[in-house]
Amino acid sequence: MLHLLVQGSKYLMILFFLIYTFECFHVFKFQGIEAEQKRIYHIQRILLFLIHLDAFIVLYLITDNKQLIGFYLMQLVILLAIISAYHLLYQHASELVLNNMCMLLAISFIILTRISFEKAFKQFMFVCAGSFTALLIPMVLQNLSMFRRLTWLYAMIGVGALVVVAVAGQTSYGAKLSLSFAGISIQPSEFVKILFVMFIASMLYKRHDIRQLAVTSFISALFVLALVLSRDLGGALLYFFTYLVMIYVATQRFSYFAAGLLAMAAAATAGYHLFSHVQTRVLAWSDPLAVIDDAGYQVCQSLFAIGTGGWFGLGLGQGLPSKIPVVTKDFIFAAVSEEMGGVFALCLLMVCISCFFMIMNVAIKLRDNFYRLTAVGLGTLYAMQVFLTVGGVIKFIPSTGVTLPLVSYGGSSLLSTMIVFGIIQGLYIMQFDDRMKKKEQMLKGGKYRGKRNSEKKPDRKKQETKPGGRQTRKP
Repeated sequence: MLHLLVQGSKYLMILFFLIYTFECFHVFKFQGIEAEQKRIYHIQRILLFLIHLDAFIVLYLITDNKQLIGFYLMQLVILLAIISAYHLLYQHASELVLNNMCMLLAISFIILTRISFEKAFKQFMFVCAGSFTALLIPMVLQNLSMFRRLTWLYAMIGVGALVVVAVAGQTSYGAKLSLSFAGISIQPSEFVKILFVMFIASMLYKRHDIRQLAVTSFISALFVLALVLSRDLGGALLYFFTYLVMIYVATQRFSYFAAGLLAMAAAATAGYHLFSHVQTRVLAWSDPLAVIDDAGYQVCQSLFAIGTGGWFGLGLGQGLPSKIPVVTKDFIFAAVSEEMGGVFALCLLMVCISCFFMIMNVAIKLRDNFYRLTAVGLGTLYAMQVFLTVGGVIKFIPSTGVTLPLVSYGGSSLLSTMIVFGIIQGLYIMQFDDRMKKKEQMLKGGKYRGKRNSEKKPDRKKQETKPGGRQTRKP
């Protein structure tokens, strides 16, 4: 009986998530039709909570752990609080970004609870802290306009933090990634990437001549070199590609972008020859079965998990995700695929793509060039992080050690991504307000012109011609 319930719930979650994902893109059909969009967003929230409830019923039945009841209720409260707070504080916040953020958090809660209750609880605490921080950001963006003037502060703090990690950071899987204070470990590069984007945006929003590009490129190179010194080549790739996209958007010169890609390829080749852990990852990617007992074990276990799960998964609690090393971080996508199915995992990927499209949609509509470049940079960071994570899990590219935003376990990654989503919400509200003001000005201008055109001009100098050709003015 229990087996039937697990299998039935699996198909139910897949169905709910398919509908949710479809609505993520279907909603764009109703641009300007507010009532229809609100109906879709309401349906999405119902589906979100149904998936969350379904999963925790199954987890409780297979574990008989009464702690899960209280933990589920705590998660329900925080998700409802996030949605309610945004609706209360920000009338014009993006409902799609909000729903997607909550959906990704719910999936994180589900899969982490399945793997490790302790880690899931820690993730919950990170979400509480991150949601409070992200909630304040739109308010800060609306009331402060100094961010474009903090160019060199971004550079000094960002490069300084990365250099400290390179010197005193803890080594994990061949790279120095984190710093520890009083038993708390943080990964500064997760937060510095936001400063990196804002630095480039503040440098290029007014002008992008050769001198300005040279200075921007030099300082950006310091960010990347600090990451290389830490042997965090996944982070270096993430930063460098974001830099290339922002340079291209600012200058509209494809030659710069192409030259940057060639430089990135050359740097990747050099990194392969200089760093042994990079060679290990490339070997594990090229032929994991040949080194399955050593470097290729993680990749092989990931592929086995995805293959075993198939399209519809084994069901929650029926797989062996703990067999995959570092499954809660770099390889969380494989755990989702194994137990919740390939269809569910593809829907997860499409929700991430939906977030990227929404961020770029915000960037296109922003009139302020600084904030437009900021949105482009943050959107590129998000999309590139998803690509590197999923690509490494499915053996499309070598593993880079990058986590899946909002889904993978980790306080630094989660908090930084929630800050990014908070910034995007602030920019969305900003472009909405700008659009409304522009619309009001156009309406006022139209009424004014219409009124002037409807008035009759006074016959101040009306003339008439007498028979003889002389013109006289009519009194």
